[in-house]
Amino acid sequence: MATQHLVSLGPLSLPEIKKILQTKATLALSEEVEQRILRAHAYLHQHLQAAPAPVYGINTGFGALCNTTISPEKLEALQRNLVMSHACGTGEEVPAEVVKLMLLLKVQSLGYGYSGVQLTTVQRLLSFFNREVYPIVYQQGSLGASGDLAPLAHLCLPLIGLGEVRFQDFKLKGHEILDIFSWEPIKLQAKEGLALLNGTQLMAAYGTIICLRARQISAAADVLAALSLEAFNGLSTPFWPQIHKIRPHSGQVKTAARILGLLTGSELQQQPKTQVQDPYSFRCVPQVHGASLDALEYAEKVFTTEVNSVTDNPNVFPEEELVLSGGNFHGQPLALALDFLSIGLAEWGSISERRTFQLLSGQRGLPQFLIQEPGLNSGLMIPQYTAASIVSQNKQLCTPASVDSIVSSNGQEDHVSMGANGATKAYQVVQNVERILAIELMAAVQALEFRRPLRTSPALEKVVEAYRRQVAPLEQDRVLQPDIEKSIKFIQEFPFDELMA
Repeated sequence: MATQHLVSLGPLSLPEIKKILQTKATLALSEEVEQRILRAHAYLHQHLQAAPAPVYGINTGFGALCNTTISPEKLEALQRNLVMSHACGTGEEVPAEVVKLMLLLKVQSLGYGYSGVQLTTVQRLLSFFNREVYPIVYQQGSLGASGDLAPLAHLCLPLIGLGEVRFQDFKLKGHEILDIFSWEPIKLQAKEGLALLNGTQLMAAYGTIICLRARQISAAADVLAALSLEAFNGLSTPFWPQIHKIRPHSGQVKTAARILGLLTGSELQQQPKTQVQDPYSFRCVPQVHGASLDALEYAEKVFTTEVNSVTDNPNVFPEEELVLSGGNFHGQPLALALDFLSIGLAEWGSISERRTFQLLSGQRGLPQFLIQEPGLNSGLMIPQYTAASIVSQNKQLCTPASVDSIVSSNGQEDHVSMGANGATKAYQVVQNVERILAIELMAAVQALEFRRPLRTSPALEKVVEAYRRQVAPLEQDRVLQPDIEKSIKFIQEFPFDELMA
């Protein structure tokens, strides 16, 4: 049975979001949130009646049309037209997991009571989330500045019976999903279209999911580095704490301690070593993985702040009797974090591919390409090609999006973040890194076969045992694509972090 999450004014953490998504929790508004939404809505309409001076986006046009006044009888049509006209997305569909989180984050933002929307509008978004009705949103179309305008327009079209949704493996029209649940179309009131479309929920949802997947990648990368070190007959001394106390970057110290802990009890580490040093891809794991971990922790702070923020415009402050126009929709903080996170993720992949390359090179008593009878068999030669091609693609994807800006809306919106492009690129990078790590996993466990009967540490043997239940040793050439897919799933699902608890 699904649990219930109460949308409140308290901060929402990334681990809580993960739990909500994984447990398929349903959403409900706390009484305090309901009262704040009602109070802001009532004040906004009182303000419009008492002082009908132009208020951006409420009784004016949008963007460069902000000086065009709209008469009171046309305010509902203004908001409806806004949603329809801004639904200009194109390209591939946004993944369902991202759309689901967009719904949650839009409700969270509106729930603070600074947006002036109807309670029924927020409740309908809750119903979409709880019923697993996912509006079809497109990846391209947002400049990441006036919020994610086009994606959020597509997210909200079904509220008024337009657009399309995914529901129970069916693609339905917006009016069809309303009919299924006997829901009336929402009649948008003053400012509602703007409150729904202004916001950073596309960027924030992508970024949050990327951070959650990057946490898994961080743990997996450290475990795989330890496995590869063992298979390569590497030295443990680069992970000793004395080295890292004199250069105490947080991620570096944490990574070194993790690796050293994972090696505890290893028979392979007790064997005499003839080399003085190992290649950088083994010896410098704390410095490289640690820097990526620091980048992730920075991004997590940014996205934790964002998911607990109000990002539409203008904002309604009933207590101060103010309606203020500002720029909380601008995605620059997210764009920079996404670019930084992409680079950090790519480096986990880049150094992983180098370890795979070393394991296949025929050194340290291992056969070339980790196969008996190399020549007759190619072994794991070509998976390394695959990893190398993905690493190269990541380098292309990590060109920063946030350094670009293109003027829009006749110069009114003259600096944009391009954070949505940064988000979709970063999502592709996180998937790519999972694939690269999966190939290292194949190589490391295969290489350990040639170290038997010696065993690695108890913690790492748990990984090997679990993996071997999914993928058999490579004794002669076979089609490896299914092995890669199983390995990717293993990277995504195995509880690596529990090995380092």
